[in-house]
Amino acid sequence: MSQPIYPKDKIPSVRQLMMPRDTNALGTIFGGVILSQIDLAAAIEAHKFHPSKVVTVSMDKVEFKQPVFVGDLVSFFTENIRIGRSSITVHVSVWAQRRFGGGEFVHVTEADVTMVAVGDDMKPTPILFPEGKQL
Repeated sequence: MSQPIYPKDKIPSVRQLMMPRDTNALGTIFGGVILSQIDLAAAIEAHKFHPSKVVTVSMDKVEFKQPVFVGDLVSFFTENIRIGRSSITVHVSVWAQRRFGGGEFVHVTEADVTMVAVGDDMKPTPILFPEGKQL
């Protein structure tokens, strides 16, 4: 399998500098911090297709490939991979730039996140594209 290439031509949905408060007992960034940002990035992507409420229903194929360290500048790139009647599935690819943003780029994590559009009653509702169209 070939090594993924850093997507220089894309704008990340989320970018964050990792701080000491985000570390686990091993001194690397806690996986839950990364998962939280993956969730946020997926929601940002989903809102491109549905301007109202979305909730996370699943994270699939989460794979931690490399550790993330304090001082890494982490970028979360998103790509819509499926739109259903009430759900949107987003692939999130996570890259760390080592040494306070001046070092190499490393593909550290990826996941597929399924978001569901919900109404005020928190029940699934059809996707409303920003133009107001439904599937």
